[in-house]
Amino acid sequence: MDAMSSAKNWLEGARPHTWANAFAPVLAGTGAAAAVGGFQFGRALLALIVAWALIIGVNFANDYSDGIRGTDDDRTGPQRLTGGGLAKPQHVKYAAFGCFAVAGIAGIWLSLAAGAWWFILIGALCIAGAWFYTGGKKPYGYRGLGEVAVFVFFGLVAVLGTQFTQAGSISFIGVLLALGVGGMSAAVNLANNIRDIPSDTETGKITLAVRLGDSRSRLLFTVLLTLPVVYTI
Repeated sequence: MDAMSSAKNWLEGARPHTWANAFAPVLAGTGAAAAVGGFQFGRALLALIVAWALIIGVNFANDYSDGIRGTDDDRTGPQRLTGGGLAKPQHVKYAAFGCFAVAGIAGIWLSLAAGAWWFILIGALCIAGAWFYTGGKKPYGYRGLGEVAVFVFFGLVAVLGTQFTQAGSISFIGVLLALGVGGMSAAVNLANNIRDIPSDTETGKITLAVRLGDSRSRLLFTVLLTLPVVYTI
């Protein structure tokens, strides 16, 4: 495999189409901070690094964990690094941990800059949530809790954490934005799981989409995308 092909595979493994789920909460939280006069560019940039590194890390972690379990052996959608044999499983795992390390360093810096050391603990929970989504002996993503985690981490925590570390407070508009972004991020995750219902059912990956079935999952998807519109009325 030539270097150019390998780089392309790794970029695809990082799943750029999911990065908006990392950018959106930081933009929303920064907007909420600016609305109360608390915008701080440096801290907004640190929050962006945290969210970006986390989402790439969780993408590599899912690639690794699903790949070694055989979940990705027969799937639709983009080919995976581990399941597709495009990279050694250990290398994908190291890439995930490297991204988590970047997120951790930026998160500690942001927490200390904001004078909120306890945010370091929240960051540690986010990293643990990213790994145990599909990693470990009992991954919660295999028990239908993936959308809940995405709503919490890439909605509530990311938006409100971004606002708080800049403005030192949380506002009502920040809460509404957090709920809206969380709903949209959960909808993206649900859409992927709806696509994978046949293969996930066969391999025993019991996602929320598998539990609900195709038609009810599509209804929930519609609700998750509609609620942010309702919040803004």
